[in-house]
Amino acid sequence: MICMKKMDMLTVLGIISGVVLVLAAILSKGSLGIFYDSASLMITIGGSFSALLIRFQVEQIKMVLNVTKNAFFTEVASIGDIITEFVRLGQKARREGLLSLEEDIEEMTDPFIKKGLQMVVDGIEPGLIKDIMYIQLDSLESRHKLGQELFKFWGALAPAFGMIGTLIGLILMLVNLSDVAAIGPGMAVALLTTFYGALLSNLVFIPIAGKLEMRSEAEITVKEAVIEGVLAIQAGTNPRILQEKLKAFISPREKETLELGKKPSARGTEEVLIDES
Repeated sequence: MICMKKMDMLTVLGIISGVVLVLAAILSKGSLGIFYDSASLMITIGGSFSALLIRFQVEQIKMVLNVTKNAFFTEVASIGDIITEFVRLGQKARREGLLSLEEDIEEMTDPFIKKGLQMVVDGIEPGLIKDIMYIQLDSLESRHKLGQELFKFWGALAPAFGMIGTLIGLILMLVNLSDVAAIGPGMAVALLTTFYGALLSNLVFIPIAGKLEMRSEAEITVKEAVIEGVLAIQAGTNPRILQEKLKAFISPREKETLELGKKPSARGTEEVLIDES
């Protein structure tokens, strides 16, 4: 079963291109230096992060940092490869018995699949296996939702703290109204915090939250297919029926590719040769 770690270039490209386009727009009309203000950065980034510390626990924030890697790096698990692997294992189990899968289990690297099949070999009841695996799946989904919630919350906080920085700047500017020459530059500095907050929210935090949600849904779908495959092998399901059950987890286009035996798609779906003995 193919499962490799690869960088999501679209996420990286999106952030880089967004920053480059904003910088290019600034440089085409003025100087980059006037868009830098350390106090505004402290208010926008430091203030919003401080609010995160109030909203979440330190352990949760540390855990989210690990989950955040899924927005840039992802374990690409192919449901097509899962179908191929489980059909093969189902054929072997029907011919040689469930105990014959022990050698295959030792060579597996995916802990979720490995634990599920090991419980099958150990003779644990199907209902208990299903409960245990879905508990693990629910725990995974909860961790992923925490990461999504953190970035959505941060995306809402950044513009708010940008506005707070703007209000601070306006207050400081109004205190010195007697100095007319300082009003224009003071207003510009006051608005920088709003600029920082809007940019971080809409280019970084909210898009990352959306990407994490998409990654989570894809991973949950794969693991649900794994659960069905494990239970089908334990039940001694006919390999062709097992294949049809797992095909329910793939898109119509991938299903057509699988049925017609065309060139594998990006997710690796391919024709599975079935021995029904």
